[in-house]
Amino acid sequence: MMMALMPVAQAPDTLQGVTVVADRGVVVSRTDTLSLENVSSADELVYMVPSLGLSDYGGLSGLKSVSLRGLGSAHTAIYIDGVRVSNVQSGQPDLSFIDFSSLSTAVVDYAQNSISFNTRKPVFTDNGINGRAGLEAGSFGTWMPSARLNFRLSDKVSASAGLSALWSRGDYPCPDGSTRTNNDIRQLKAGADFWGALSKGEWHAKAYVNDAARGVPGSVTYPSDDRQKDRNAFLQGSLHNAFSRLYTLDLSAKASMDEMYYQSAWGNNEYLQRSFQLNSTHIFRISEKIGASLSAGADYDGLDSDTYTASRTNITGAASAFFRLGMLDANIGVQYDLWADAGKSSRQALSPSANLTLSLTRELSINGFARRAYRVPTFNELYYVGYGNPELKPEDALLSGIGIEWNHGLGEALRLSMSLDGFYNLLKDRITSAPTEEDPNIWLPYNIGRMQAAGADLGVSLRYGGPRWDWGFNLKYAFQDATDRTPGSSSFGMQVPYIARHSLSAGADALYRGWRLALDWILRSGRFDSYGQMPDWNSLNAAIEKEFSLSGSLGVKIGIKATDLLDTRYEAVRYYPLPGRTVLCNISIMF
Repeated sequence: MMMALMPVAQAPDTLQGVTVVADRGVVVSRTDTLSLENVSSADELVYMVPSLGLSDYGGLSGLKSVSLRGLGSAHTAIYIDGVRVSNVQSGQPDLSFIDFSSLSTAVVDYAQNSISFNTRKPVFTDNGINGRAGLEAGSFGTWMPSARLNFRLSDKVSASAGLSALWSRGDYPCPDGSTRTNNDIRQLKAGADFWGALSKGEWHAKAYVNDAARGVPGSVTYPSDDRQKDRNAFLQGSLHNAFSRLYTLDLSAKASMDEMYYQSAWGNNEYLQRSFQLNSTHIFRISEKIGASLSAGADYDGLDSDTYTASRTNITGAASAFFRLGMLDANIGVQYDLWADAGKSSRQALSPSANLTLSLTRELSINGFARRAYRVPTFNELYYVGYGNPELKPEDALLSGIGIEWNHGLGEALRLSMSLDGFYNLLKDRITSAPTEEDPNIWLPYNIGRMQAAGADLGVSLRYGGPRWDWGFNLKYAFQDATDRTPGSSSFGMQVPYIARHSLSAGADALYRGWRLALDWILRSGRFDSYGQMPDWNSLNAAIEKEFSLSGSLGVKIGIKATDLLDTRYEAVRYYPLPGRTVLCNISIMF
């Protein structure tokens, strides 16, 4: 599956100064928007974005988290429909809880170090109801049914309800000839969305539930029969309304519950996390070329477990100004954060930011940004019995980048896009975890005094959209030199664990008369961990599908998708082998 780079166009005659994310106000951004039309899981998305790193513990049941440009998963924020997914226990939720079948796009924001997932809004033609039902099944006893119904309730209100499930034995072969067992998963996801139009805006409400039970097989050197159950539920809403030409209001609120039950031979543990968010952003457009914004937010997170209890309140305030001077767009802001852990410590930080965009022509632009990014340790990093380190320092980062982007039309149907971005991130007291030498199953957190990540991203895409053919080519490369720069450190100058020095993805796809063919090749090179250099790896993925139109609005789509077609065996995390060649067949009925 190919995910083409889709740059955000610059408006030629109105202020293009801000992108609004509901829970944190004005965002200064350099973003890539990726289609999720043919993406089933987090690893399919991540491996198409070379600057993203994936921690994958194997198979569909393996826990998955992502990091962007060397900053770690807890420093990489995840959003769903503009509202942040909070997890102060581990820093980032396991991305397998997301129902990718309901999503339309993912926005990778390099300045904000975040990924935003957006739900597919229904489109209606003649009828007030449509939908889709599908089944994907294949290797290792995997079955993934899904269904979604969309309703037009009135001229201004629409709704969508979806249900999906996953069953997999997960017993794939390992390179040493053994079989990966206790890697099964049973998962059910359900959600409902409501959209409404206002006279000068819109609102969106969302409810979502995930329930999963899975095996946790451990590493190949220390296998286990551990089991894990996850239950996640949240209710969120957002409102965007322009009360006048001068004033726009954005509001969001969220309540969520995350429960995990872990069963092992050493004992059972249960964790219950509750989170509440309330955020507002006020945008003042003084003129067509000058504006400002103020935002405020409050988050409460509480964790109850049989090993420790903790709660945290985060208060945020931000202010920014944006203006246009000729070809230059500028956005300058500052954010204040206060974190208070009940009965323990409190921390605060002031984070300035700046973003400049110079539109040289309608096709060529230069973008630069700089901002401070501050992260306090998670509950597990601080308080988990036998693992937590109460002496951990917060991460304090300077993020910066400069890039050039060119989008050129070669006739009416052909478009060439190119981008080159250089970045430099300096991170003080980076928090990382690594297996201990005594027992690889025991990981402990520690601070790397200073870490710098410098590198560049290169992207080239060529897209043709004609009356009969639609095809495209895509090439993305990332170089990341992420090294420990702590004076006197035993790892001084060494690459930070699991960050690939060289990452490459190349893809091509074609669409003709309902047939679609896609090929992707992925390469990761120059990765290290605490044991030394890890083997380089590459993977070839292929997909083919055909869509048939039946009577009226009824349609059928059938396809087959092969991941790691050449069966290249590799590990994202040492001693946790990934499945190798995986083949899934799919069928969908649209009405």
